[in-house]
Amino acid sequence: MSTGEYADVNGVNLYYESHGSGSPLILLHGGLGSGEMFGPILGTLAAHHRVILVDLQGHGRTADIDRPIDVRLMADDIGALIDHLGLDRPDLVGYSLGGGVALHTAVKYPEKAGKLVSAAANIRRDAIPPEMLAQQVQVNAAAAEFLKDTPMYELYHRVAPQPENFPLLLDKLGAAMAVDFDFSEDVRGLQVPTLIIAADADMAPPSHYVEIFKLLNGGLRDGGWMGEGRPRGGHALAILPGLTHYNLADSPLFAAVTLDFLGK
Repeated sequence: MSTGEYADVNGVNLYYESHGSGSPLILLHGGLGSGEMFGPILGTLAAHHRVILVDLQGHGRTADIDRPIDVRLMADDIGALIDHLGLDRPDLVGYSLGGGVALHTAVKYPEKAGKLVSAAANIRRDAIPPEMLAQQVQVNAAAAEFLKDTPMYELYHRVAPQPENFPLLLDKLGAAMAVDFDFSEDVRGLQVPTLIIAADADMAPPSHYVEIFKLLNGGLRDGGWMGEGRPRGGHALAILPGLTHYNLADSPLFAAVTLDFLGK
């Protein structure tokens, strides 16, 4: 049973749904998607948690506002949503764009977060291969015509409050992806137990996600018979086999490792 509602936070009329019951879990989708992208695994997650499925700024059923697409600003939206709903340290689970939003929510509001699962979210722009960066530069309003036969466009056109704004969203996402960034110090300062997830054929190579794990003091020594050598803080890393950046979010493996980590 789902309930679709809106929360007025930071000037954004943020759409969210609640599924299942139990300890709260905020689930955040990828760029050009919406909460619907988790459809294949939502039931699995909701069998163990109250899943709050959010449509981020300018995506799905949440209308855009006069503000850039920026994971740090959207993290403020999630922090405000936690207060709006009166949630007690919900777990934060995000994929791709949503993985960055979840990470920055935990960075900025550690007192509001339980555990963090950040999937397929690179923390440096230069972790993406040059050929992919070249493709990202081509994301702009002019590309809207070429995307009209894609599931992303179909979803947006079907549920968005202002379907005509799809080219604007492409412009904003393209502008966001063109900005250089390095969130290494933000990761190093994480204060909540964090699981880093990536596909073994993700947009960034597995080595990048190992690098993130190392920033969390992971992978630097033998774990020990009793786990005494594991990173302090309860951090973990999962590289999921046989997946790519584009099918990780609806994979049963993603749901399984997420539930295992959150349940520990």
